[in-house]
Parts: sequence; C-alpha cells; structure tokens
Amino acid sequence: MAEIAVESAKLAKLFDIDPKIALLSFSTKGSAKDDVVTKVANATKLAQEKAPDLPIDGELQFDAAFVPEVGERKAPGSKVAGHANVFIFPNLEAGNIAYKIAQRLGGFEAYGPILQGLNKPVSDLSRGANEQDVYQIAIITVIQSLANESK
Repeated sequence: MAEIAVESAKLAKLFDIDPKIALLSFSTKGSAKDDVVTKVANATKLAQEKAPDLPIDGELQFDAAFVPEVGERKAPGSKVAGHANVFIFPNLEAGNIAYKIAQRLGGFEAYGPILQGLNKPVSDLSRGANEQDVYQIAIITVIQSLANESK
C-alpha cells in the first residue's frame, strides 16, 4: 500500500494534480481495531517515510478523507483529511468495488487498471472495455512513457 500511495502520487502529478493521498480503511485513526486497520496504519507510516514531502494520511474512512467537515471532526490536524484527491484502498477487492460504483452510479470515468512502479509503463484493460477506454488508457500510457524518458 505504501508503494502504491507514492507511485499514485507520481501519476497524479503527471496530470497536474497536486496529490493529497488518503490510505482508506473502515476505521479512522484507530476508531476500530482489526488486522486490516493495523495494515493500513503501518502502510501510512511507511509511505510517509518514503515520501516525507507528500501529504499522506491514513487510516481514514472515505468520508473523513473526502468531506471537509467530517475530516476535521474525525482527524483533526490532518493536512489530507477532508481534502484527499488520491485514494488508496486496502485491497484489490475494495478498490474494484468502489471504482465500479463511482463509474456506474456516480457517472465518473474510470480507466485501468494502471500498473505502476515498473521500469516501463504497462497497461491493462477490463474485459468490458470499449473503444474510448482503449483510447484513454493509451493516452495515460504514453504520458507515463514520456515521463520515464525525461528521467
């Protein structure tokens, strides 16, 4: 999760997004005790150590990460809570469910999966991908490739 958070911040910057990264959980700042909560809290610490210049916080429930009033109440003093724009899910299952809900109920666009942290860009497409999805993921892959070349 820590590596995903740092790599996702890099990708966000490629698209002129000033990343505020939230590592998501069903708990906010210890409101629940569970191995998954501990995993997210530990990943948050590791991500903060890997990239101390990035605003990274966790473990945050989605509402605490996204809604300013809730973030202030549940995670006072956080630079990310209530303002997150990069969301790191605790596992593939949760992320997949959430992006499909956002896409189908919220009307948002969703592209990917986008594989990160490799030496060269690699992309994948869902079996349900259409021509527009292929076009958009190709653009993302080209931008990643150009960023790799400039390093």
